[in-house]
Amino acid sequence: MTDKELQQLKKRLVELAQKSYNRGIYTYTPFLSMAEQQAFYEVEREVSYAGYAMEGGAPDCERKLIRFGSKELLGYEEDYPIAALEIAPVQAGFAEKLTHRDYLGALMNLGIKRGLLGDLFLSETECILFCQDSIAPYLTEHLCQVRHTRVRCARTEAAGRLQAPAAQELAVSVSSARIDTVISKVYNIARSKSLELFKAGRVYVNGRLVENNSYTLKDKDIVTVRGFGRFTYVGMQGETRKGKERVLVEVYR
Repeated sequence: MTDKELQQLKKRLVELAQKSYNRGIYTYTPFLSMAEQQAFYEVEREVSYAGYAMEGGAPDCERKLIRFGSKELLGYEEDYPIAALEIAPVQAGFAEKLTHRDYLGALMNLGIKRGLLGDLFLSETECILFCQDSIAPYLTEHLCQVRHTRVRCARTEAAGRLQAPAAQELAVSVSSARIDTVISKVYNIARSKSLELFKAGRVYVNGRLVENNSYTLKDKDIVTVRGFGRFTYVGMQGETRKGKERVLVEVYR
């Protein structure tokens, strides 16, 4: 995000919080990327009086919308305006092997703004898409093809049964639990390369941007490295014969 876009987003977040509090209604942002969510964290204390919560549709969603307002403040509850859609080939036997980029490209070609779309979860034969409820009818009617594959798109309740991404346990030996050291070992990259990731704003811990490469990881911290993936820091398992720390992580592929 440019500095101008960042300031505009912060201003909009403040306005939505004020609107919710002054009118006694829930207000919502579009789906926000992790970088955009960081803009919220930078004004979090300024808007906390209005009450807020984040939701993406499923526990493992990265893209989330923010809802300002709370039952305690407003006196009523309201469902998040999020729909889950299942996108599946009309003839599975003749379907191409479709990627995240393929599905997203098909959605963009329909003129859908990215803020209306949440995360996509792919399986061997289908895709579950979270989107704002307002565009669900349009997508179910008009999303008919992804690349050369004819597809059907319909609302689904399957989102509640989404399985957590598969994780592979990995034990690495490090000099300490510093985040830059662990990232270097987990993704087999040079320490200098891991430092570049912090400078580029691509490292998040529990959804928040981390610029301090000497941050010490804590048990159950979830680390997201944009362009590489995500892992959970399980904790230290002991010491090696050479006196290094042996730590365990769960890497999501």
